[in-house]
Parts: sequence; structure tokens; C-alpha cells
Amino acid sequence: MDEPWIERWNDRYSKEEFAYGEEPNNYLKEQLEKLDIGSILFAAEGEGRNAVFAAKLGWRVSAFDISVEGKNKALKLAEANQVSIDYQLGELQTLDYKPEQFDAIALIYAHFPADIKSVYHKTLNNYLRKGGLVIFEAFSKNHLDYIAKNPKIGGPTDLAMLFSINEIKADFANYDIIELVEKEIELSEGLFHNGKGSVIRFVGRKK
Repeated sequence: MDEPWIERWNDRYSKEEFAYGEEPNNYLKEQLEKLDIGSILFAAEGEGRNAVFAAKLGWRVSAFDISVEGKNKALKLAEANQVSIDYQLGELQTLDYKPEQFDAIALIYAHFPADIKSVYHKTLNNYLRKGGLVIFEAFSKNHLDYIAKNPKIGGPTDLAMLFSINEIKADFANYDIIELVEKEIELSEGLFHNGKGSVIRFVGRKK
């Protein structure tokens, strides 16, 4: 990933306040509370709010991101909550995860650059055991209309970084679909996710 992209996230996460708050994403919380505890990987985990929540439930938590500022805040948040998370820094292909290592993978607003997002999804698939779950929430391609009305909702302004149901079906073709919907939701997550937006929600079980 290019340096301006990394610096953008370091700048966002360098402030004292948490960019997306300290509470977990509602959809992730709802899904995790249904599951038996196991091992989980959080992609593009930023400041750690979701990873720390999972660790508090008893999950064995791994996470990665490109932002050193995000990692630093995530580890401080984990310490404040008296839990530990394994947080790696770097691009996915440089990290040392193992085939079928995880029982679940969480992709919560993991908007990777357009030219690698499908590659990342298919790489992450290799790290999930058969029968394991992907939990996904991110902005849909229709979200641009919401940004135009209310920039405080946040999210990428590059259409190619946003998601469609068909893209998710293609990237996770070897999954039984438990839920796959596009819907309007109200977000209140820290400084940068506030208001109504259009999201794709997906829970899939690897065949």
C-alpha cells in the first residue's frame, strides 16, 4: 500500500479520542454473542474496539492493520480492559497466519484499496477453518448518496472501494450464506461514523 494511504490512517488514529469510539460495532456484537468462543481474526482493526470486545468475551483474538498509531491505541485499550490481543502490523501477505487457523474472521468496515480488496478476502478465506464464520459489515455502493447528504456518516468516496451483494457472493463463493443483505442503518460510532448509511451485512459459513 502506498505511503499516503498509511499516513492517512496514522493521522486519523494519532488523536487522543478514538476515531470510531471504544464500543464495539453493533452488528459484530450481535453476531459474536450468538457463537461459541474460539479463535478470531480482525482485519483492518484500527484502534481495537471490536478486538477488545471479543477478548472480553473470552475469544482468542488476533488482529492486524497497517497503522502503527492504530495498533498503539488498540494495545492501550486492551490493557485498560485487562485483556490481551495479538496485534500484527503490516500488509496481509507479510503476516504469518496459518491455513485454517481461525474459527471466525471479522471484517468490520475493512475497506481495503479497490485493487486488493478481493485478493485480501480470498487470502483471509485460507486462514479460516471449514465450518468457520465470516462476519462482515461495510458500506455499500449506494452509500455515496448518503455521504453527499451527510459527510459525517463517513466511508470511502471511491465507488470501487464500496461493496455490492454480488461482490460478496463472488469473493466468498465457497460459503453457505447465513445472512446477506443491503440495508440502511443509523450509525453512532465515535467521530467519523454518524448518521444514516447504506451497508452490506454478511455472515457466511465456510463449506
